[in-house]
Amino acid sequence: MRLWLFIALVISVFQSYAQRSDFATVNFNKADSIALEYKNDGLYNLPLLSHNLTSSLSTDVEKFRAIFKWVSSNISNDYGLFEINQRKRQRYKNDSLKLEEWNARFRKQSFKKLLRKQRTICSGYAYLVKKLSDLSQIECQIIQGFAKTSTIDVSTLDMPNHAWNAVKLNGKWYLCDPTWASGTPHPETNKFEFNYNDGFFLASPKLFAINHFPVEQKWLLLENSNPTYQDFLDAPIIYGKTYRNLNAYSQPKTLFNTVYKYQKVTFQCELSKTINVKDVKLMLDDGSSSKTIHPENTTINHQTLTIEYSFDRTGIYDVHLMIGTDLISSHTFEVKG
Repeated sequence: MRLWLFIALVISVFQSYAQRSDFATVNFNKADSIALEYKNDGLYNLPLLSHNLTSSLSTDVEKFRAIFKWVSSNISNDYGLFEINQRKRQRYKNDSLKLEEWNARFRKQSFKKLLRKQRTICSGYAYLVKKLSDLSQIECQIIQGFAKTSTIDVSTLDMPNHAWNAVKLNGKWYLCDPTWASGTPHPETNKFEFNYNDGFFLASPKLFAINHFPVEQKWLLLENSNPTYQDFLDAPIIYGKTYRNLNAYSQPKTLFNTVYKYQKVTFQCELSKTINVKDVKLMLDDGSSSKTIHPENTTINHQTLTIEYSFDRTGIYDVHLMIGTDLISSHTFEVKG
């Protein structure tokens, strides 16, 4: 292979998987402290806010970090507003004129609420990250698409339901989700609680694609290995804490699986940090009882975690992969005799 072609291929592969590890040597402590310092600043003067967050930082990645951290740490996710918007969009999905009228009215209402109460939905988060980035001369895009969580019925996922960002740093595009980074609903009250998740900052495209599917597929940032929309719908459920532990999740590729008793099932993923193999476990629930096991055939080789397991009884099982107390993934297995 000619040297120039080899170099081009290496660069192409490297660019395809732009992620946080590209900035492993960057210390974000200063950017994070600045985001905290201006915690009480409102949104009525965005140029000043952008200046305060970025003017003392020397690199674009640090500037973007301060912007992303501030937005994700100060803007509340308004679940009620999201549900209202989804209901209206579903109602008007076959009437383009009414849908556009609703979208225009909703944008005005939601923007006012964002400025006044610092509450919004995903589109507001993505808009604010882009606006503050633009003011700091950092190229940033709002990405529209589909997203999956454990509470979403994919059979009803017929319209885009989420927005996130792509940012250009050092000539490469990176993905991030300020909405999902900001926090989670309280398990009992379902009210939003701030709980910053750093895993959604410059996230791995391979992991991102499991529960994010952009309308424009170029924003998968996966070049020649793009999943289809059906692949996205069929993919397993992964969780917020997955992004704190993994760079990729490769097996099993589907949420619903059919296997036979004693057939080997392989779970495989790429770790983003060092873990103890003793912390890896599977939770199995057959509908009437559940148990947690530490599979004997669990190995870690060059950050690749591999688990091999076989069911010794027939039935239908929900299987959850855990690393320590972090829930990583969920699958359903129908085990036949």
